[in-house]
Amino acid sequence: MLLSRNWRCAEGELDLVLTDGRKLVVCEVKTRTSTSCGTPGEAVTDAKAERIRRLARRWLSTHRVPYCPLRFDIVSILWPPKQNPRIRHLQGAF
Repeated sequence: MLLSRNWRCAEGELDLVLTDGRKLVVCEVKTRTSTSCGTPGEAVTDAKAERIRRLARRWLSTHRVPYCPLRFDIVSILWPPKQNPRIRHLQGAF
């Protein structure tokens, strides 16, 4: 179930916040037209992952959600021009 889409605060943005019924899932969506600079999923560096974790804590606090298990996913979309997109869902990516 989708809880938030493009949630923003002064510190940044979370693409998707969802629940799978057991965990809160924070999902980063990355789209690229080629892999010349790496795959879309590789764009989520350690620093970016840490920022997303911090934003997730802020989301929990803002929405007054008590402790709950968290999972961090990446949806990687490779969409070259004039081709169909290739989508990968990386569960528990970081």
